[in-house]
Amino acid sequence: MSDFKTLKGLYVKHVSSDPSNLIEGQIWYNTSTQTLKAAPLIEAWGAGGNLTTGRHNLAGTGTLTAGLIFGGTPPVTGKTEEYDGSSWTESGDLGTTRDSLHGFGTQTAAVGAGGYKSPSPGFKGEVEEYDGSTWSEVTNLPATRAQHAAAGTLTAGIVFRGHDLNDANIENTQEYDGTNWTAGGVMNVHTRYSSGAGTQTTAIAIGGEDDTDSTEEYDGSSWTNGGNLNTGRHSAAASGTSTAALYMGGNPNRTTTEGYDGSAWAAKPALASGQEDTCGSTTGTTVAAFIAGGSPGLNNVEEFTGAVTARTWDTT
Repeated sequence: MSDFKTLKGLYVKHVSSDPSNLIEGQIWYNTSTQTLKAAPLIEAWGAGGNLTTGRHNLAGTGTLTAGLIFGGTPPVTGKTEEYDGSSWTESGDLGTTRDSLHGFGTQTAAVGAGGYKSPSPGFKGEVEEYDGSTWSEVTNLPATRAQHAAAGTLTAGIVFRGHDLNDANIENTQEYDGTNWTAGGVMNVHTRYSSGAGTQTTAIAIGGEDDTDSTEEYDGSSWTNGGNLNTGRHSAAASGTSTAALYMGGNPNRTTTEGYDGSAWAAKPALASGQEDTCGSTTGTTVAAFIAGGSPGLNNVEEFTGAVTARTWDTT
């Protein structure tokens, strides 16, 4: 029978006390307790605090313990809510109510851009900045768009994909410096209903209409095709960066979750309930994220967590 030394070329380390800083995949033998131990990464979804106002086609950003959601429908709203990791608190409304918008930034320094509000044509180019309590209108997008994606910070953000009032998919990227919008790199795949996460120089564009399995990565100037999703879908939520991302839920009401390592996607624990037309913690991580809202007008929130945790086998 093969042993660990034969398989891995290493002996199991013998120590008198457990390591203080665990590393995923670590194995050791505790001589004091006579136990064999390992440190796997344990990942799971758990229930979060419900939104105050249920909705879909909303925008979200921030982190698991400092999240922000705004806009959405039905009815079309400008309501904004902040998350502390357990409950949501309503804050100042958007100046322009709309759905199908997207945003980027943090709970105290965010941007909401574009979107839709009927009657037709209804496409919005308005951009607003959030300071932790109120929204203020700033420089409009160069052109209206809705059902797009976004990533970045208040002073270094991007919006990409989506479609315009002529129902044409948008190929260009617009970069924001906190004041003005300028043209960025052109997308390789032109679609809508995508999700985005990351920063202006580590952004990721995931999925899209017709259940595309496309992934693209942005380096601050150009987009590069990345590894394809295992399950193509759209209208989902994302968290992380171009080298470590989560893609959660999606149409039609999927529970599917996948994780990205910068080259390939792998299956992660499934959501408790399917969610589409939803949003997430776009500046979160792959071990601390949330997904919020969804069709039709849901107030559901789920939290994804991952931690390297010691597991024990008694060898006495």
